[in-house]
Amino acid sequence: MLGFVLLGVGSGSTGVSDVLQNAFNFGSGGGTSISNLQKKTVKNPSDANAWRDLATALEQKQRTLEAVTALQRYTALRPKDQTALEELAGQYGTLATNYATDYSNAQAVASQQASPASIFAPPATTPIGKLFNDPAALKDPIASAVQTLSSTKQSTAYSNFQQAQKNAESTYQKLASLTPNDANVQIQLGQAAQSAGDSKTAIAAFQAFLKLAPTDPLAPQVKQALKALKGTTPAVTSKSGGR
Repeated sequence: MLGFVLLGVGSGSTGVSDVLQNAFNFGSGGGTSISNLQKKTVKNPSDANAWRDLATALEQKQRTLEAVTALQRYTALRPKDQTALEELAGQYGTLATNYATDYSNAQAVASQQASPASIFAPPATTPIGKLFNDPAALKDPIASAVQTLSSTKQSTAYSNFQQAQKNAESTYQKLASLTPNDANVQIQLGQAAQSAGDSKTAIAAFQAFLKLAPTDPLAPQVKQALKALKGTTPAVTSKSGGR
């Protein structure tokens, strides 16, 4: 689910690894309570600084989903703030990781959860036992409820994961449009697009990265990712370029 991961690999001329590993924390909201900052945004929803400070305070408390909302409001008011956009993209990445964990946990529960009634089930060789094990005959309501709940949790987590990846990609696209010659942004866009299943955008971003930083230590991995992406994506142009 997490796709092509470059985190923690090397450190090159572009500083890619440092950027990818940063926990983006900016603003001045650390000294004010979250409730007071929330009141400020309610009182004046057009106060960009209030939204920025609220986002910082929420991040410090690891309230990621709320921090994303605050950053969305801030970047709507300050659409050219590159630092905030990169921070927002990073928060989407955190959400995606959290949802991937939720999915894995739900999947584990579904596979490990045994039907309580199975302990008291009659032998499978008996007539009643055969009926008990026949899905069309007798159904265990408890096992059915557990299975349905686990399936719903998996579906919800995966849907949320996909949306978070798409949001991260969209945010990096905004960054790339502001800084088309930034190799860091291009590789982050490529990674986010690949995770979101957008091979075309991922290929273009990785090609742009290689053009901007051909000697970066991460270049060999990016070339491998490109090869894999092109092998699964028909009729993709070979031209490289940024956003």
